[in-house]
Amino acid sequence: MLSIDPKAISPTQLQAYLQGAVGPRPIAFASTVDKNGIPNLSPFSFFNVFSSNPPILIFSPARRVRDNSIKHTLINVESTREVVINIVNFEIVQQASLSSTEYADGVNEFLKAGLTQIPSDVVKPFRVAESPVQFECKVNEIIALGTEGGAGNLVICEVLKIHIDENILDENGNIDQHKIDLVARMGGNWYSRANKGLFEVPKPLTTLGIGVDQIPTFIKESDVFSGNDLGMLGNVEALPNKEEVSIFVNQNFDVKAVLSSDDEHQIQLKAKEFIEKEQVLSAWKVLLAERI
Repeated sequence: MLSIDPKAISPTQLQAYLQGAVGPRPIAFASTVDKNGIPNLSPFSFFNVFSSNPPILIFSPARRVRDNSIKHTLINVESTREVVINIVNFEIVQQASLSSTEYADGVNEFLKAGLTQIPSDVVKPFRVAESPVQFECKVNEIIALGTEGGAGNLVICEVLKIHIDENILDENGNIDQHKIDLVARMGGNWYSRANKGLFEVPKPLTTLGIGVDQIPTFIKESDVFSGNDLGMLGNVEALPNKEEVSIFVNQNFDVKAVLSSDDEHQIQLKAKEFIEKEQVLSAWKVLLAERI
């Protein structure tokens, strides 16, 4: 058995061991606003429920390991003492992942992730309309666990109001665990889906996805693509250029055949096939072939 002194390895390696061993971890999709009311949205997998009377949720936005900086969410809850914790299920997991991209201060992750912000009843931060359960919270206390990169900050939240999508309830009014279809974080790029098991959401932290807000309207308004599909399409660093699209089409006779039909629905279905195979750039090349 491998035995490790936590102080003898790098913070990055220690974090990988901890996250790989302790899971699946539920996800707090935290919505906050800064002192000027600008929204911020980010997922955190150091999260759980710790009390029911009073109802207490705790999540931890850790200091970044690579440079010891702190996240906008932490700055916002320190300033406003309010947060909405939205629950992440499979239907929005790709969009939640996209929102974790480290966009510049002031960028609205609701728009980047293609999610709908709706007003809360008792706190200023917005709720995620697509989330199956939303908790409006006041922040009772923030406990810093350290000052170095990787140190957590326990945000102790008291639930003031709960919103539950009636579509996830069973005949007795309880949350149906099959219908809510929860997801949780594992180590690396791995997630766990309560209904089915492990799946992967690759997302390099070194790049910025273009965001769902940069996807053309004809794609966003199509009934072919789900929110997860849009999240994957928005999680590319740049769109393929005309030459790349041309080479791809000429090398794929089945794609060329679909494009020659001029049937927009069939073209989008072909693009969706590539998305389902996690070949997102290929999907973009299909969608852009007629337009560049």
